[in-house]
Amino acid sequence: MPHYILAIDQGTTSSRAMVFDEESQIVGVGQEEFPQYFPEDGWVEHDPEEIWQSVLHVVDRALSSAGLLADQVGAIGITNQRETTIVWDRVSGAPVYPAIVWQDRRTNALCQSLKAAGHEAQVREKTGLLLDPYFSATKVRWILDHVADGQARAEAGELCFGTIDSFLLWRLTAGEVHRTDATNAARTLMFNILTQDWDDDILTLLNIPRSMLPEVLDCSAHFGVTKIPEIAAEIPIAGIAGDQQAALVGQCCFNVGMMKSTYGTGCFMILNTGSEPVRSEHQLLTTVAYRLNGVVCYGLEGSIFIAGASVQWLRDALKVIDHASETEAIAASNPDSHGVYVVPAFTGLGAPHWDAEARGGIFGLTRDAGVADIVTATLQSVSYQSQDLLNAMASDGVAPTVVRVDGGMIENDWMAQNLADQLGIEVHRPAVTETTALGAAYLAGLAIGVYPSLDALAERWQLADCFKRELPAQAAAQRYAGWVDAVARVKSV
Repeated sequence: MPHYILAIDQGTTSSRAMVFDEESQIVGVGQEEFPQYFPEDGWVEHDPEEIWQSVLHVVDRALSSAGLLADQVGAIGITNQRETTIVWDRVSGAPVYPAIVWQDRRTNALCQSLKAAGHEAQVREKTGLLLDPYFSATKVRWILDHVADGQARAEAGELCFGTIDSFLLWRLTAGEVHRTDATNAARTLMFNILTQDWDDDILTLLNIPRSMLPEVLDCSAHFGVTKIPEIAAEIPIAGIAGDQQAALVGQCCFNVGMMKSTYGTGCFMILNTGSEPVRSEHQLLTTVAYRLNGVVCYGLEGSIFIAGASVQWLRDALKVIDHASETEAIAASNPDSHGVYVVPAFTGLGAPHWDAEARGGIFGLTRDAGVADIVTATLQSVSYQSQDLLNAMASDGVAPTVVRVDGGMIENDWMAQNLADQLGIEVHRPAVTETTALGAAYLAGLAIGVYPSLDALAERWQLADCFKRELPAQAAAQRYAGWVDAVARVKSV
């Protein structure tokens, strides 16, 4: 019987499930969007129960579309939106508060007070991260402060914290397993990436009980088995990684110096730095790229909060398009935004600026400017933000010449070419662009022996399209200078 692997890809705006066969081909898919909640300026929430139901729905659809029963699946891999924080009751499994999404900025005042007290250097040395609302720790602190008896219940061992992977694992195993993997743990601001353990000093600083935290395993490991009636089989859950690290695995960036960039809701560029963590002097993050057989591979990451979400903004808020796919034809017919710049700092600016109070803006409007210019400028903003990250890497002494790309935005040929034009390096789009789900499947497959090694996976990677710079370098530099000016206008300091 063929080995089928089910990948659950729980993202920021939708949940997906994909069934892969042992040749890494997609044989079944299910996808479902779920609501986003914005209760206050800078706040972003999800309903954990809506996420859970969406996951059950897409798993059922993926298996149905593949023509498979649950007992024909050899393993499950999970990948997830990172940093998004859930606290739930250890007995009932019910969340005590909505999920606070990675984009949420409500804890900025706490982060600023911790910085002012001189804690950032120690936190950064231990975690590789900055004191920013992006990460999970201050979200946990906020929940414990705003839920009735939150701190007391946490100290009594009644509450569990988890990123989305942990919550799904808990639910899939009917509450038997409270675990996560090293990549998700590394994004919480509570995990020491050098010792590979939760850091007691940081937990004490934030008054977060260690008993709330999940056990941390390798990315490819036996996490548990499904024990719920909705999945009528005990399937091993054998791979977990945060979505960006899963994409790095799916892109087979296993050698030092290899880099991938994912263009989904946000944009995340990760460079494989190998066994040694590289400390950035230009506001990039040092993180765990993956951990296999107890061996850590580190990465240098740049995080952009808004990429594909800016196209959703064009569709849902401005209502200038009906479907995201329309942007390709619009930009192709109007490749120059004519001096218009869109800075999509809807929830602040990520790397290398890290300005939680910045807000978006449109600049350079003239009487002749129209919808097409705004659409083109919105797509260009993603390329400009990518150049911000590449420039920071170069300043840290790293200068990749190729980037492997994936994510929904990069299926747009105009966007991929514009990225190459702006960055001035080759942009490689793989034959299989669903690399996040594929990475989760690879990790699960490694654990159950479907794939023998990383080298065997690397042999599977295939180039579909190579985009090279066509725009003169001087023109790209001029456009980028306008972007730098526009960003300066939205920054809070």
